[in-house]
Amino acid sequence: MATERELSDFLKSVEKRAFKRSIYHVRDEEAALDIVQDSMMKLAEHYGDKPITELPMLFQRILSNCTLDWFRRQKTRNALFSNMSDFESASDDGDFDLLETYSFAEGSQQAESAEDSTRRAQTLRQIEAEIQELPARQREAFLMRYWEDMDVAETAAAMGCSEGSVKTHCSRAVQALSKALKAKGIQL
Repeated sequence: MATERELSDFLKSVEKRAFKRSIYHVRDEEAALDIVQDSMMKLAEHYGDKPITELPMLFQRILSNCTLDWFRRQKTRNALFSNMSDFESASDDGDFDLLETYSFAEGSQQAESAEDSTRRAQTLRQIEAEIQELPARQREAFLMRYWEDMDVAETAAAMGCSEGSVKTHCSRAVQALSKALKAKGIQL
Protein backbone atom coordinates (compact mmCIF):
# COMPACT_ATOMS: atom_id res chain seq x y z
CA MET A 1 0.00 0.00 0.00
CA ALA A 2 1.31 3.43 -0.95
CA THR A 3 2.07 5.77 1.89
CA GLU A 4 1.00 9.40 1.76
CA ARG A 5 4.60 10.38 1.04
CA GLU A 6 4.93 7.83 -1.79
CA LEU A 7 1.69 9.04 -3.34
CA SER A 8 2.84 12.66 -3.10
CA ASP A 9 6.23 11.83 -4.64
CA PHE A 10 4.55 9.89 -7.43
CA LEU A 11 2.21 12.77 -8.27
CA LYS A 12 5.13 15.22 -8.30
CA SER A 13 7.05 12.93 -10.65
CA VAL A 14 4.24 12.73 -13.22
CA GLU A 15 2.72 16.21 -13.10
CA LYS A 16 4.86 17.82 -15.83
CA ARG A 17 4.52 14.91 -18.25
CA ALA A 18 0.79 14.71 -17.60
CA PHE A 19 0.42 18.45 -18.20
CA LYS A 20 2.37 18.27 -21.47
CA ARG A 21 0.29 15.31 -22.60
CA SER A 22 -2.94 17.14 -21.76
CA ILE A 23 -1.78 20.33 -23.50
CA TYR A 24 -0.98 18.29 -26.58
CA HIS A 25 -4.49 16.82 -26.61
CA VAL A 26 -6.69 19.76 -25.66
CA ARG A 27 -4.50 22.72 -26.74
CA ASP A 28 -5.78 24.81 -23.85
CA GLU A 29 -3.56 25.42 -20.82
CA GLU A 30 -6.37 26.02 -18.35
CA ALA A 31 -8.28 22.95 -19.47
CA ALA A 32 -5.08 20.88 -19.34
CA LEU A 33 -4.41 22.04 -15.79
CA ASP A 34 -7.96 21.14 -14.79
CA ILE A 35 -7.67 17.70 -16.39
CA VAL A 36 -4.39 16.95 -14.63
CA GLN A 37 -5.70 18.23 -11.30
CA ASP A 38 -8.90 16.18 -11.60
CA SER A 39 -6.86 13.10 -12.51
CA MET A 40 -4.57 13.53 -9.54
CA MET A 41 -7.47 14.05 -7.17
CA LYS A 42 -9.28 10.97 -8.47
CA LEU A 43 -6.15 8.86 -8.10
CA ALA A 44 -5.63 10.07 -4.53
CA GLU A 45 -9.29 9.67 -3.55
CA HIS A 46 -10.04 6.32 -5.13
CA TYR A 47 -6.71 4.54 -5.47
CA GLY A 48 -4.41 6.05 -2.83
CA ASP A 49 -4.49 2.79 -0.92
CA LYS A 50 -3.16 0.74 -3.87
CA PRO A 51 0.45 -0.47 -4.05
CA ILE A 52 2.86 2.12 -5.46
CA THR A 53 3.65 -0.16 -8.41
CA GLU A 54 0.03 0.05 -9.63
CA LEU A 55 -0.20 3.86 -9.52
CA PRO A 56 1.46 4.67 -12.90
CA MET A 57 -0.97 2.55 -14.91
CA LEU A 58 -3.97 3.71 -12.88
CA PHE A 59 -2.97 7.35 -13.28
CA GLN A 60 -2.58 7.01 -17.05
CA ARG A 61 -6.04 5.45 -17.35
CA ILE A 62 -7.59 8.16 -15.17
CA LEU A 63 -5.83 10.89 -17.18
CA SER A 64 -7.10 9.38 -20.43
CA ASN A 65 -10.65 9.17 -19.10
CA CYS A 66 -10.59 12.75 -17.80
CA THR A 67 -9.35 13.93 -21.21
CA LEU A 68 -12.10 12.00 -23.00
CA ASP A 69 -14.68 13.44 -20.60
CA TRP A 70 -13.41 16.94 -21.42
CA PHE A 71 -13.78 16.30 -25.17
CA ARG A 72 -17.28 14.91 -24.69
CA ARG A 73 -18.33 17.97 -22.71
CA GLN A 74 -16.86 20.28 -25.36
CA LYS A 75 -18.54 18.42 -28.20
CA THR A 76 -21.93 18.49 -26.55
CA ARG A 77 -21.59 22.07 -25.39
CA ASN A 78 -20.54 23.22 -28.85
CA ALA A 79 -23.32 21.24 -30.50
CA LEU A 80 -26.11 22.59 -28.32
CA PHE A 81 -24.99 25.86 -26.85
CA SER A 82 -23.00 28.80 -28.06
CA ASN A 83 -20.13 29.99 -25.95
CA MET A 84 -21.45 32.66 -23.60
CA SER A 85 -18.38 34.82 -24.08
CA ASP A 86 -19.29 35.16 -27.75
CA PHE A 87 -22.27 37.26 -26.70
CA GLU A 88 -20.62 39.47 -24.13
CA SER A 89 -19.55 42.97 -24.97
CA ALA A 90 -17.80 45.76 -23.12
CA SER A 91 -21.18 47.29 -22.27
CA ASP A 92 -22.63 44.16 -20.67
CA ASP A 93 -23.52 44.62 -17.02
CA GLY A 94 -22.90 41.00 -16.12
CA ASP A 95 -26.55 39.95 -16.35
CA PHE A 96 -26.47 37.43 -19.13
CA ASP A 97 -29.11 34.93 -20.14
CA LEU A 98 -28.17 32.60 -22.95
CA LEU A 99 -31.78 31.84 -23.77
CA GLU A 100 -32.40 35.51 -24.46
CA THR A 101 -29.43 35.74 -26.78
CA TYR A 102 -28.97 34.38 -30.27
CA SER A 103 -25.70 33.82 -32.04
CA PHE A 104 -25.41 35.19 -35.54
CA ALA A 105 -23.52 33.23 -38.17
CA GLU A 106 -19.78 33.75 -37.80
CA GLY A 107 -18.60 36.96 -39.42
CA SER A 108 -22.09 38.45 -39.57
CA GLN A 109 -22.19 42.06 -38.42
CA GLN A 110 -25.78 42.78 -39.47
CA ALA A 111 -28.45 44.09 -37.14
CA GLU A 112 -31.19 41.61 -36.30
CA SER A 113 -34.47 42.17 -38.12
CA ALA A 114 -37.85 41.82 -36.45
CA GLU A 115 -38.40 38.59 -38.38
CA ASP A 116 -35.06 37.19 -37.18
CA SER A 117 -35.85 38.24 -33.61
CA THR A 118 -39.21 36.48 -33.72
CA ARG A 119 -37.69 33.37 -35.30
CA ARG A 120 -34.98 33.32 -32.62
CA ALA A 121 -37.52 33.62 -29.81
CA GLN A 122 -39.59 30.79 -31.30
CA THR A 123 -36.51 28.58 -31.68
CA LEU A 124 -35.47 29.18 -28.08
CA ARG A 125 -38.97 28.34 -26.86
CA GLN A 126 -38.84 25.10 -28.87
CA ILE A 127 -35.46 24.19 -27.38
CA GLU A 128 -36.73 24.90 -23.86
CA ALA A 129 -39.84 22.83 -24.54
CA GLU A 130 -37.77 19.89 -25.79
CA ILE A 131 -35.55 20.05 -22.71
CA GLN A 132 -38.70 19.99 -20.55
CA GLU A 133 -39.94 16.91 -22.46
CA LEU A 134 -36.89 14.86 -21.51
CA PRO A 135 -37.42 12.23 -18.81
CA ALA A 136 -36.67 13.71 -15.40
CA ARG A 137 -33.36 11.90 -14.80
CA GLN A 138 -32.07 12.69 -18.30
CA ARG A 139 -33.05 16.34 -17.94
CA GLU A 140 -31.44 16.53 -14.51
CA ALA A 141 -28.17 14.95 -15.70
CA PHE A 142 -28.12 17.02 -18.89
CA LEU A 143 -28.64 20.34 -17.12
CA MET A 144 -26.09 19.61 -14.41
CA ARG A 145 -23.42 18.46 -16.84
CA TYR A 146 -23.84 20.90 -19.71
CA TRP A 147 -25.64 23.87 -18.23
CA GLU A 148 -24.14 23.95 -14.74
CA ASP A 149 -20.79 22.58 -16.03
CA MET A 150 -20.54 19.99 -13.27
CA ASP A 151 -18.21 17.05 -13.84
CA VAL A 152 -19.42 13.45 -13.94
CA ALA A 153 -18.51 12.74 -10.31
CA GLU A 154 -20.24 15.87 -8.99
CA THR A 155 -23.34 15.11 -11.03
CA ALA A 156 -23.39 11.49 -9.85
CA ALA A 157 -23.08 12.60 -6.23
CA ALA A 158 -25.83 15.19 -6.63
CA MET A 159 -28.14 12.70 -8.36
CA GLY A 160 -27.32 9.83 -6.03
CA CYS A 161 -26.34 7.44 -8.83
CA SER A 162 -23.21 6.04 -10.44
CA GLU A 163 -20.99 7.95 -12.86
CA GLY A 164 -21.91 5.44 -15.56
CA SER A 165 -25.59 6.27 -15.07
CA VAL A 166 -24.84 9.97 -15.45
CA LYS A 167 -23.02 9.32 -18.73
CA THR A 168 -25.89 7.16 -19.98
CA HIS A 169 -28.53 9.75 -19.04
CA CYS A 170 -26.53 12.54 -20.72
CA SER A 171 -25.95 10.55 -23.87
CA ARG A 172 -29.63 9.68 -24.19
CA ALA A 173 -30.65 13.28 -23.51
CA VAL A 174 -28.32 14.62 -26.22
CA GLN A 175 -29.58 12.04 -28.71
CA ALA A 176 -33.21 12.77 -27.88
CA LEU A 177 -32.73 16.55 -28.13
CA SER A 178 -30.83 16.26 -31.38
CA LYS A 179 -33.49 14.04 -32.94
CA ALA A 180 -36.40 16.18 -31.72
CA LEU A 181 -34.82 19.45 -32.84
CA LYS A 182 -33.83 18.08 -36.24
CA ALA A 183 -37.41 16.86 -36.70
CA LYS A 184 -38.54 20.46 -36.13
CA GLY A 185 -35.97 21.72 -38.63
CA ILE A 186 -33.67 23.24 -36.03
CA GLN A 187 -30.03 22.67 -36.90
CA LEU A 188 -27.65 23.55 -34.10
